[in-house]
Amino acid sequence: MEVALQRMRTWAKALKRDVVALWIAARDPRTPWYATAVASVVAAYALSPIDLIPDFVPILGYVDDVIVVPLGIALAIRLIPAGLMAEYRQQAAAQEDRPRSMAAAAIIVALWILALVIAAYWIYLTFGGQQQDAVSY
Repeated sequence: MEVALQRMRTWAKALKRDVVALWIAARDPRTPWYATAVASVVAAYALSPIDLIPDFVPILGYVDDVIVVPLGIALAIRLIPAGLMAEYRQQAAAQEDRPRSMAAAAIIVALWILALVIAAYWIYLTFGGQQQDAVSY
């Protein structure tokens, strides 16, 4: 049990380092454009202080943290040449602070606001928007 727990800690530490390495890769002009695109999205989402699906939502709240983000990291790493990725990992390991993606947080907040507006509009149309005038003959 202790071995499994230690392996999970090591994996989580490597995952955090790789997110920072992807953040570095997204800003390096030597990274291929398609890898830059994927690395930018993955790093921005992983470094955002706000989740698209909040963790208090049963099951789905943790799916993005446990499945989606690691899969995105794995895809981005595969798209970056191995030599460059090794360099980015070294830079990430040497970095003291973990960056934050406030732009991604703003986008997530905007998406939530848009979803609320759409839901309010749907409720209005469904329950109160189309009242018929009573016609008496």
